[in-house]
Amino acid sequence: MKVVKEFSDQHCLERLQQNDTAAFDLLFDQHAPALCRFVHGYLKSHADAEEVVQDCFLKLWERRHAFDQDIVFKTYLYTSAYRAILKQLRRQRYWVFEDCDGEVLIEEGSPGNLVEYQELEELYQSAVAQLPSRRRQIFALSRQQGLSHAMIAKELNISVKCVENQMTHALKFLKLYFRAHGMSLTIALLLLSL
Repeated sequence: MKVVKEFSDQHCLERLQQNDTAAFDLLFDQHAPALCRFVHGYLKSHADAEEVVQDCFLKLWERRHAFDQDIVFKTYLYTSAYRAILKQLRRQRYWVFEDCDGEVLIEEGSPGNLVEYQELEELYQSAVAQLPSRRRQIFALSRQQGLSHAMIAKELNISVKCVENQMTHALKFLKLYFRAHGMSLTIALLLLSL
């Protein structure tokens, strides 16, 4: 008699929602090595790549009850890793290391660029702060935490259509806000993600 166990990502996610740590271990074993190679391709550091991968799986565990049944796990995982890579690169770009003796100057971290970035960040934060509270919450869950519209709807107990409408209104407002300040929203978001 042949016993076949299903070890698909979807099956593991269903088990994960029931707090099954064996399913979590299985997902980690199946995806962590390839994800680590993917992250290393961008960060060029094994330690940083391992840290990003561990953070991605930690978030997976923390959000295990919020997953939509129709989620494509590999897409979710790589999107989460990519966002973490962008955050890590942004930190590295402007980080001032204590062991620098002051004679070493890094072009990306020059005061002029840092001031421009801080002004852009302040403009972005000011625009987001002007959104109505519910819209701001939905925007933050989508753009800062990387949740899908379905996951946001489930977490906030609202319809997916409501999430889509709120995101449309938020992006429309931000586009007008940045245009009024002489900048394209697309360029601002790209610069902030570097």
